[in-house]
Amino acid sequence: MAWLSRFALLSLLVGVCALPTNAKPLTFAVVPQQSAKKMAETWQPLIDYVSNYTGFKIDFKTAKDIPTFEANLADGKYDIAYMNPYHFVVFNESAGYRALARQRDKEIRGLLVVHKDSPIRSLDDLSGTEVAFPALAAFAATIITSAHLRMKSIAFVPLYVNSHDSVYLAVQRGFFNAGGGIVRTLNSSPDDVKQELRVLWKSKGYTPHAIATHPNMALADRQAILNALLALSNDTSKSWILKGIGFNGFIASNDSDWDDVRALGIASLSRPHL
Repeated sequence: MAWLSRFALLSLLVGVCALPTNAKPLTFAVVPQQSAKKMAETWQPLIDYVSNYTGFKIDFKTAKDIPTFEANLADGKYDIAYMNPYHFVVFNESAGYRALARQRDKEIRGLLVVHKDSPIRSLDDLSGTEVAFPALAAFAATIITSAHLRMKSIAFVPLYVNSHDSVYLAVQRGFFNAGGGIVRTLNSSPDDVKQELRVLWKSKGYTPHAIATHPNMALADRQAILNALLALSNDTSKSWILKGIGFNGFIASNDSDWDDVRALGIASLSRPHL
């Protein structure tokens, strides 16, 4: 009977070793560009696909605002995170997040919008006005647009309203003369808001948002998640999932893909660049 006990113990040990490397649920966080409800509806199908493909349990996460999202990244609270290019450069350096994937055939551009009936026709017309931005560290919507205004020596008063949706709504309702955003969130804003806005200016393109993983994530788990994203990109029957988040597919990425952002010299959230 001793051999039977040894066999039972061996079976138990094998079972323990066979457990997936991520025994507890992974967290997939998305930068809060829009309302939490809207983002959950948009991103949950993608998370479900990755979960079903890999066998990992994955929970959707976001934060009440971008500063809270930044604090959570700094503390390493997310296993997987979709973050803007500026955040990736900062938290790749400070917290060790590693690039996994990004949107295929995409560059991110900042833009400034005004009300469609606004008399503002050029950037010079913004001199002395209040301009709405989603957050201090929103890469394209705030950092790029603000930097361009300053480069043009246009004095303006920046005010932060916590999300892209809030920017568009505030400009549409006439609370601000202009606001910073990006093409994707403008296109996904409600029709009654979007139709009342006009794009005043658009920036050049930069490497877009990163999907990055916590530095402690196992290589095998990273590869499994990447495989899922690439498989989705080639699964025409699931193209509606990509369409829902405004993507045309994913490509594998390396940390160096964001060197164009690093070249801007804005690698710390603590420095008063804005």
